[in-house]
Amino acid sequence: MTKSNHVTKGIMLALIASAMWGISGTVLQFISQNQNIPAAWFLSARTLGAGVVLLLIGGVMTRGRIWGVFKSWRLAGWLIAYAIFGLGANLLTFYMSVQTGNAASATILQYLSPLFIVIGGLVFKRQIPLRSDLIAFVVSALGVFLAITKGNVSELAIPMNALLWGVGSGITAAFYVVLPRPVVEAGESPILILGWGTLIAGVLFNLHQPIWVNPPHITSTLIMSMATVIIVGTIMPFCLLLFSANYAPSDVISIVDAAQPVMTFILSVLFLHLSISMVEVAGSVLVVVAIYLLQRGRKLNEMRRQEQF
Repeated sequence: MTKSNHVTKGIMLALIASAMWGISGTVLQFISQNQNIPAAWFLSARTLGAGVVLLLIGGVMTRGRIWGVFKSWRLAGWLIAYAIFGLGANLLTFYMSVQTGNAASATILQYLSPLFIVIGGLVFKRQIPLRSDLIAFVVSALGVFLAITKGNVSELAIPMNALLWGVGSGITAAFYVVLPRPVVEAGESPILILGWGTLIAGVLFNLHQPIWVNPPHITSTLIMSMATVIIVGTIMPFCLLLFSANYAPSDVISIVDAAQPVMTFILSVLFLHLSISMVEVAGSVLVVVAIYLLQRGRKLNEMRRQEQF
């Protein structure tokens, strides 16, 4: 297989993964707004189920070497922080943003996570912002403004609590990316990190709301919906993304990630009868463009630094 074919294969795998996340977001809105499922019970069931399956897959892929992430207190601490403040908090904030608003807006706000990572570096590490960072910030701010107000300053397109949960989702998604880095850099398998993180978050959610206490009425629709969120929205896309990294560069994959909000918007309009204006579409496009400019600028800056050495 030629290099171009390898890259094409990687792009297709990443595209399918992003589309699956988009499908999951739409199904999540259906569950949260139409199935009368308590958020605490749903999060307990989703994270525990996905965590067990992911850890089993990771165990098979690493031939049973699943305990390496606990070889030091430092790595264990980072893993637990990732499970609580990254993965668990992100699942909670995104679900609440979808439940109180809609999947399309929640996905766009979560998509701002790379911007929050850069802002964190500026605040806590005193990093000097790049020109591309500033451009991306302005473009994304304009995009979010248009997406959540439809251009009307006096009226939000989504409730204020949905907006706040969505911003929280973007921030926790940044934690989701940053917190596991020390464990990844130590050479541990990404799927094992995700599996343990999801399982730990699932156990913590169950301490608050055990899945066997006051469960909702179980129907075939609920089972199929939850299976879609767990399998199509968690397990399959992450595995596909892992494989895509073997064929395509990370910057190319990150660009393809823009398929997620696009898919969510399309499915929300078709199946959830979401009514969106051209102003909202323009705002969402600006957010996607802003994140592309941000990631592209950072990539080019890193390449220039490497050329200097």
